[in-house]
Amino acid sequence: MKKIATIIKGPAFHMVGDGFRVKNYIAPGSALSKKTSPYLLLDYLPEQIQPPTTNEKRGVGPHPHRGFETVSLSFAGSVVHKDSAGNGGVIGPGDVQWMTAGSGILHSEYHEKEFARKGGPMHFMQIWVNLPKSHKMHPPRYQALTASQMGRAVLPDNSGEVSVIAGSYQGAKGPAKTFTPINLFNIRMKSGGHAEFSFPAAENTALMVLSGDVTINSQKVKAHDLVLFANGGEKIEVKAETEAQLVLLNGESIDEPMVAYGPFVMNTEEEIMQAVNDYRGGKFGHLED
Repeated sequence: MKKIATIIKGPAFHMVGDGFRVKNYIAPGSALSKKTSPYLLLDYLPEQIQPPTTNEKRGVGPHPHRGFETVSLSFAGSVVHKDSAGNGGVIGPGDVQWMTAGSGILHSEYHEKEFARKGGPMHFMQIWVNLPKSHKMHPPRYQALTASQMGRAVLPDNSGEVSVIAGSYQGAKGPAKTFTPINLFNIRMKSGGHAEFSFPAAENTALMVLSGDVTINSQKVKAHDLVLFANGGEKIEVKAETEAQLVLLNGESIDEPMVAYGPFVMNTEEEIMQAVNDYRGGKFGHLED
């Protein structure tokens, strides 16, 4: 059985741009991010969006990234994405956007126009996934993963479902292409539901409880808690006391030096300075707001 190392309670909200009010659980370069590698950042957004009073777009305008991947999960609400590599599209409920910044990219994220006009619940998560040194300068890549593409595994007694975004679970495989071994699951459980997971002891594993009350390895956990497991044992048992939703993050740690500076994550300070210079020099391309 994997031992629970710590439970991180939901932090205070802060704004990202002018459209995303998020709780930040993991920050790049923090002591915690070293224990959750390859996951560098976790922002969680459970928000009710009000219709705008002006015609201005709300979200985050063009900004750069290098050296990692951004992974956006939509549970409710819609966001429109554009980037300097020519990719774009709308991320709606059940969809996932997996963007490899790699050698450098500019992108923007705004509330989708029709959703913004009406308002409504916006329920999102964004994760940053580190890249190993050998792939930090990989050409930018974009994976638009729709809800219908996800792998599906039904829990015992039809008590819930695991949507597999990356990796595999009970024969169901996720559509995401990753550079290092990763399992990323969206889990929905009915009240009384039960699920078991098993991962190698050396891999890093965390469970984010989005809603409901659950018992994880005999410990009660509430909504908006992030559960981080110690590196020992393999088995995880989840029991739903009420209807619940969770996101499971698992993967092999990238045991390399890491330097994080704003939107750049590299291996050395010299590489960070090069990223800044390349961005200022226009080498990340061009993107109209």
